[in-house]
Amino acid sequence: MERVEQHAAFGGSQEVWAHRSQVLDCDMRFAIYLPPQARRERVPVLYWLSGLTCTEQNFITKAGAQRYAAEHGIAIVVPDTSPRGEGVVNDAAYDLGQGAGFYVNATQAPWARHYRMYDYVVEELPRLIEAQFPVGDARAISGHSMGGHGALVIALRNPGRYRSVSAFSPIVAPSRVPWGEKAFAAYLGDDREVWKACDAVELIAAASERLSLFVDQGDADEFLGTQLKPELLRAACEAAGYPLDLRLQPGYDHSYYFIASFIGEHVAHHARALRG
Repeated sequence: MERVEQHAAFGGSQEVWAHRSQVLDCDMRFAIYLPPQARRERVPVLYWLSGLTCTEQNFITKAGAQRYAAEHGIAIVVPDTSPRGEGVVNDAAYDLGQGAGFYVNATQAPWARHYRMYDYVVEELPRLIEAQFPVGDARAISGHSMGGHGALVIALRNPGRYRSVSAFSPIVAPSRVPWGEKAFAAYLGDDREVWKACDAVELIAAASERLSLFVDQGDADEFLGTQLKPELLRAACEAAGYPLDLRLQPGYDHSYYFIASFIGEHVAHHARALRG
């Protein structure tokens, strides 16, 4: 690994590292914030998954999460949103290819060689983080938009692996909205039954763990009725008796202004689970 950035922040250290991913077969970057408590003990870790077009930079420069992570003594790890680099297949559109990995394991050519973000986030990256940094195996996961989809699906599919999960403006039912339909058809093929394993709304009914979902959604979000559809998540949770705290925040849109406004509450939510 190579450290490519380091900045002092709230008594801790905001860092960016580059490494070779065996799962993705390319060079990758991730960000990690280490709170001041990490100098004397192994700290729990929150994984943040970003949305379409993002890299590891968007969250660490716009969300303002470092202050809260320092207060609660938790690390925050932010991977990139897709494989990158020359030789990694891409698409001219913003919602497919580099910057749009959708946190799934692609099975279709030409995507299958590199686009295995599910395995990267669930297995390879935590193994690396826990081996190389002063963090323990107490994990939480959160994300925004495409990353909110990723966080919900990963938590639902891996009972016992995460102590808490939250999301901002998640794509809760990608099988039923244009962003998800486009990506899933490309990465997973045309069989919609296969898509269900990557769709939070479809996973709720059979979930074996009742890890409460904490979701914030702005009611002025330009994608609310076309891509996000939080009412589908509410209906699925009500039908299954699954615990959900879905907050519709008046006046907020899809931007990082929204995330920055409520990230402190999300970090506190995760800290209670991680350090409780």
